[in-house]
Amino acid sequence: MAYEVTATRRRPQQFEDLAGQEFVAETLKNSIKTSQIAHAYLFSGPRGCGKTSTARILAKALNCQSGSEPNANPCGECESCKAITNSSSLDVIEIDGASNTSVNDIRQIKDEVMFPPNSARYKIYIIDEVHMLSTSAFNALLKTIEEPPPYVIFIFATTELQKVPATIKSRCQQFNFRLVPVEKVKSLLADACRELNIQADDEALYWIAKESGGSIRDSYTLFDQVAAFSNGYITYEKIRDKLGLLGVDRLNTLFSTCAESQAENALTQLDDLLASGISIEQLILASSEYIRSLLLIKNGITKESLLGQSAERYSKTVLDCWNTIQVERALSLFMQLYRDIRYSLSPRYELELAISRLCWLKEYISPKEVKAAVDNAHSLLQGEKKTPSPSPKYESPQNAKESAYSPIQTANTALSSSAQSASERQNEKPLPRFKIFDNLHSEGQGQQNPFDNGGAMPPKETVAPSENFSTHTSSFENVGNNFESENTNTSLLQEHIHPTTTIFTAKDGTTIQIGDLFGKVISELSVNNAMLASSVMQTAPWTLNGTTISTNVKTEYQRDFLQQNTQIITSLIEKFTHEKMQFEVSLEKTEAKQKAEIPIQVTLLCNAFKGNIVGQQ
Repeated sequence: MAYEVTATRRRPQQFEDLAGQEFVAETLKNSIKTSQIAHAYLFSGPRGCGKTSTARILAKALNCQSGSEPNANPCGECESCKAITNSSSLDVIEIDGASNTSVNDIRQIKDEVMFPPNSARYKIYIIDEVHMLSTSAFNALLKTIEEPPPYVIFIFATTELQKVPATIKSRCQQFNFRLVPVEKVKSLLADACRELNIQADDEALYWIAKESGGSIRDSYTLFDQVAAFSNGYITYEKIRDKLGLLGVDRLNTLFSTCAESQAENALTQLDDLLASGISIEQLILASSEYIRSLLLIKNGITKESLLGQSAERYSKTVLDCWNTIQVERALSLFMQLYRDIRYSLSPRYELELAISRLCWLKEYISPKEVKAAVDNAHSLLQGEKKTPSPSPKYESPQNAKESAYSPIQTANTALSSSAQSASERQNEKPLPRFKIFDNLHSEGQGQQNPFDNGGAMPPKETVAPSENFSTHTSSFENVGNNFESENTNTSLLQEHIHPTTTIFTAKDGTTIQIGDLFGKVISELSVNNAMLASSVMQTAPWTLNGTTISTNVKTEYQRDFLQQNTQIITSLIEKFTHEKMQFEVSLEKTEAKQKAEIPIQVTLLCNAFKGNIVGQQ
């Protein structure tokens, strides 16, 4: 009898034999039992998962002659079942979609479906790799698939479902086949060993199952190759030696040397591995799988089907020297290496660089660890542990509203708190200081360093503050000195901003002071449009002329920005005045004379940052 490969000899003949496709098997069996048989099926999934085998089992179940009706469990003994198994049935036509792609091939099918089956119950067309059909062939098949004769059934199989037109999918019952788990593939390989009277180690079978990637046909093909040189006993060592694999033992030696920071020995071992005939790509892939297994072990995963090896086979030296973060770093290093060698000047140089980096990997510190160290150092230099910030006090809705309407008052409170904190620090014990600051004097003045508790010297020159900022700062100090009540504070601040006492009277008798109107507009804008509120705060005192409020600003940028948002400002003014109002903004007139010509660099900076010159030297 001629030799049959394991994939053909062990092809499933019943729905129960479909490994890893229990959902598909149960659905098809129930549809046959209830006589709910569709006229078209579409099987999709990765290679070697049982799509064609399922199509043949379905064909046998529908045409089995053991009973008067289709049998969910075909007997396999009748003439129809035997003919389908041997691919000699006249009523089950298997078509290779990759070699019959034209519309003429589909036209032949359309002519054949008009004739009933010769001896079977159904005429079944199995089209493998259906995604290879041309667009014209798909279009020619649409009408036949949608309304075929009652004795015709189509079964399509494809590995690329996305290439099948939606018009075909909508006319078929779709079944998605999945990759088979490693444990299941290993069990099937063990059964094949028992059939052939071959002994095999579990580690070797796990390696074959893992290399197959979930494809049963691939696992059987690799099994046949391994069994041919194993002389009846399959071991992982034989697989490693005959197929030229690295093996976990060699990788243990290489990575242990790297973990011990022996760069010279590691590079020498790398040269020996490459000289033995192992390719650079193969070494990178094997190293990536090895480090990935280390990462799983570091996270407490010892499942052999995931590791591909027993967890005890991995180097304890490497596991002890590298922590989880460093192992993650090593894995990302090799993943990036695989992407880089494609465009590298020399892939070998890239690999040697990666091995050299692994030799100092145990000194690698993650950003998270750096942050923790900086936080600890900060606490140490402060001389105290970090204390959590106090929880905010409860404010009544009225107080919260007033706080939202007075942003400068909030800043004044912050300044007062800062002054209070400074007075409290004077009574505390001095903070730790560095000796380097003991003899530090101000440059050119011979004065003792004013920072008694250590720290950087203040800059000799600072940017001149703007007029508005200095004015607001002085107002904060004045208000802080006269801080008696909330009402007094708010009044003083508003008068300082715009000391306008003009009162506007609306037609309905409503009156409002222009200064109060300005404050309310600022408060309203501060909630929803902080940028516009800041620009309005920098306007000159508002003047009232009938129902028109006029003001001016110092820069063209502020003027243009306020003019673009005039409608928003006007709507708020009308909200508080109860009157139809207008808002006008113009550019403040400045003296034409200048003390010195402005350099072009300063002009460019002003234009780039939309600023103006507040002082000249």
